Amino acid sequence: MNPQYRRVAAVIVTGSLVVPLAACSQAVGATYQPPADFVVEGSFAGAGSTAQEKAMAAWIDGYTERTPGVRISYEAIGSGDGREKFLAGDVAFGASDSALDTDELASSVDICGGGNGIDLPVYISPISVAFNLEGIETLNLRADVIARIFGGAITTWNAPEIAADNPDVKLPDLPIVPVHRLDDSGTTENFTDYLSKVASADWPHEPDGVWPLEGGRAEDGTSGVTDFVKANVGAVTYADASATKGLGSAAIRVGDEFVSYTPEAAASTVDVSQVIEGRTQHDLAYDIDRRTTESFAYPLVLVSYVIVCSRYTDKPTGRFVKEFLGYIASPEGQRVAAKAAGSAPISGFLERRVTEAADAIYLG
Repeated sequence: MNPQYRRVAAVIVTGSLVVPLAACSQAVGATYQPPADFVVEGSFAGAGSTAQEKAMAAWIDGYTERTPGVRISYEAIGSGDGREKFLAGDVAFGASDSALDTDELASSVDICGGGNGIDLPVYISPISVAFNLEGIETLNLRADVIARIFGGAITTWNAPEIAADNPDVKLPDLPIVPVHRLDDSGTTENFTDYLSKVASADWPHEPDGVWPLEGGRAEDGTSGVTDFVKANVGAVTYADASATKGLGSAAIRVGDEFVSYTPEAAASTVDVSQVIEGRTQHDLAYDIDRRTTESFAYPLVLVSYVIVCSRYTDKPTGRFVKEFLGYIASPEGQRVAAKAAGSAPISGFLERRVTEAADAIYLG
């Protein structure tokens, strides 16, 4: 695939190797240009992750401005529903904060013309434990304390478990209102994966996109949980950090330090993690190292994927997917996503692997 682009069209938006970051950062200023013989026209649809919504809007805008005759719609309906739509053959691509599981990979053969679904990580973002407490912008919260807050064992903000790591903060005697996702959510799966690996004694639940506990306050989508917290003092949730502006956020314990989220710290966590072995060729699903003790990393992170087929029998759809992926993974695509959503640009190493996977998509 060729990295610069031309201009155009309408847009509908609804809704392993450890490489130091400095050594593998993407080329600044590079733009994306399709091949000289590139001819794709038509309407194409994607669906899934609400965490990717802002980034996807920026990618669609940037791509269609340079690609005559292409219309793209994206329905931000949550990762689980996005995977379902992809596996039903309703969309050209899915978007999910969790990769296809073994059963989903197996079922993808039918809609991929004898090929299979592949997960390509294109969006990296910290998950913020975000709260609404007047006059408090940050709190130090260990994983076991977060687990007990969302599990219902710690019920007030001035509880001794919270106060112990925040001696200089005047904590209110106020009930905690934990808010979780109502929908099948990749953010939930990443959040529960973090708790299960770092605080298993206090979170004895398997990682899952569906909230594992009954009761509690539930809201639909990223905007649902963050809007509720913004409107209710004492509430707390977990969400893509790009959606939590105006709320307080937790610094989490990593090694011997409390680390606040940043895009750079989120990207560092991916660079110290491994791609899961034994999956299909070109699949880049990651096993995130939640237990890292490196203080430059922030392990409460989501790696969000664009899910595509390794083979498209409909050639226009396949050509579109190949080129749209090339734009998304390019330095320009990652730059516009970072500007729109506050995400962390993927490393140059990861860009090359995503581009290789896109180039390998078979048409016919």
